[in-house]
Amino acid sequence: MITRSKLAEQLREYQIRSKHDWASVSFFSSSSNLASSRVDTAIFVIWELVILALFVFSAVSLYFRHIRLTVLLLSIALLLLLCMRVTKQVKLARKKQRRMLLPLSM
Repeated sequence: MITRSKLAEQLREYQIRSKHDWASVSFFSSSSNLASSRVDTAIFVIWELVILALFVFSAVSLYFRHIRLTVLLLSIALLLLLCMRVTKQVKLARKKQRRMLLPLSM
């Protein structure tokens, strides 16, 4: 039988698990309050490394005076940064919506 104390204990455990952060996924952004799974964290870290590599390659191409290549690489990097930020916001919105779907008794 489900009692009120069991529900309160389950809610406490859920809140503790949902507040656990695996890593800071905000090398290029200011908000690090995204609690996500290890897979999401690994994907974001890989994308951040790709963006960092694009910045380095654009600096090297600027050194060799390839302006068009530099602009192209920087625009791709900025587009990826924008996509990562939008993805974070969508995931946070979904998470908030899931929390609102919990019954008020919990």
